[in-house]
Amino acid sequence: MGRGCFSYRPLPLITCVSALWSRQRKSLLLMKYLSLAEKPINKPVQKLMSSETPIESPEVPTENTMSPKVPDVEEKVKSSGSPVERQEAGSNKEECLELLSKRQRKKLLKQKQWEEQKDLRRQKRKEKRQKRKQERQSKLDSNSEGDDRKRVRREVVPSTLRLIVDCSFDDLMVLKDVKKLHKQIQRCYAENRKAFHPVQFYLTSHGGQLKSNMNESNKGWVNWKDIQIRTEHYTELIKKEDLVYLTSDSPDVLSELDEKKAYVIGGLVDHNHHKGITYKKAVERGIDHAQLPLGNFVKMKSRKVLAVNHVFEIILAYLEKRDWKEAFFSVLPQRKGAVPLEEASNSSKHTLSGKEDEDNDSENN
Repeated sequence: MGRGCFSYRPLPLITCVSALWSRQRKSLLLMKYLSLAEKPINKPVQKLMSSETPIESPEVPTENTMSPKVPDVEEKVKSSGSPVERQEAGSNKEECLELLSKRQRKKLLKQKQWEEQKDLRRQKRKEKRQKRKQERQSKLDSNSEGDDRKRVRREVVPSTLRLIVDCSFDDLMVLKDVKKLHKQIQRCYAENRKAFHPVQFYLTSHGGQLKSNMNESNKGWVNWKDIQIRTEHYTELIKKEDLVYLTSDSPDVLSELDEKKAYVIGGLVDHNHHKGITYKKAVERGIDHAQLPLGNFVKMKSRKVLAVNHVFEIILAYLEKRDWKEAFFSVLPQRKGAVPLEEASNSSKHTLSGKEDEDNDSENN
């Protein structure tokens, strides 16, 4: 064999026997310690008491054999609970603990702690049962509330108003913007399902990137209810006389919603790259157009162009409340910085008066 190789040398028999003996000795000591910890000290007394029964032998009479042993037994019974024996038992336990390994000591300590904490565990189990009971009760209460909501949902009155999302701008958007439009359409669908006066929802010119993205991310759109998803253009489905295109570039302002009409929302997320395109499309096709009366009620820090789902939700809110102001402020996000027009005018007056006072003070000085 080479230098790098390892040779197998069997261990001598004495080493194996001594290792086995030390392991058996430890296990015996552990058993002895456990027996001392669990059983009472007067175990030998019971053995002695059991030896009171006479042993018959042909050679020696039973009377002679029993007479000398009785006082010894009585003495041992009297001295069974003596402190000396207790001290001996304690010393035996200490010896066993010293001979045990660290792992065995840990096991014994864990067992002792487990026995001591029985009451605490029982109390915890009781608390858990009570908590589960309370949770079940609260779930039952919430289910009853949900049943009430379902009853309210049955009393919903659908609107005859038609709301169309025009998806014919698919080629003007990058994939990132198409994904955003998909999320906005999902939001429109969810809000319409929850509304007190749900509209007749149309999704027209459906195809291209939008359809493929919807198939990839969520194929459940095929099972959507109360919505018409069509590949045709909206002009092929509804008469031109009934159409009104909602665009912020229109000079006409809506005052009321006519539920006999079909209102079109441009399905476009372009970050103002194609400004005024929806208005141009409406004019080219000879369709009526209008903008929401946002400027009559709201002062905004940002531009008046709203997302598809915001326009959709504002119309749903108006159908429920019949108040444009409430509809706007229940939907518009905080990032738009929407403030009621009255408050904005008052604050501007205050700022102007403050500037005039400063100018007067400077002139006097």
